[in-house]
Amino acid sequence: MGKEKIHINIVVIGHVDSGKSTSTGHLIYKCGGIDKRTIEKFEKEAAEMGKGSFKYAWVLDKLKAERERGITIDISLWKFETAKYYVTIIDAPGHRDFIKNMITGTSQ
Repeated sequence: MGKEKIHINIVVIGHVDSGKSTSTGHLIYKCGGIDKRTIEKFEKEAAEMGKGSFKYAWVLDKLKAERERGITIDISLWKFETAKYYVTIIDAPGHRDFIKNMITGTSQ
């Protein structure tokens, strides 16, 4: 019988506009948690809004307001697996107006 996969839980927190969502989305992509076609779709949509560099952030920032303002408002949770691991990533808002959402999300 094969070895069971290890579960890894990650919470990404930091100051507003420090690149949390972009870094997290890029990590998910590089680990195979999202396909290239979806990233290309996000890249096209982001470019149409004048936010071409936000393609990886949009993996996690789904709300219209988040995409328009370029900030995370609510926590985003993403699960994927690699050959060795089950990974859960929570991307938390950094803006002080949304700290309550960050605390709620990270305590789950």
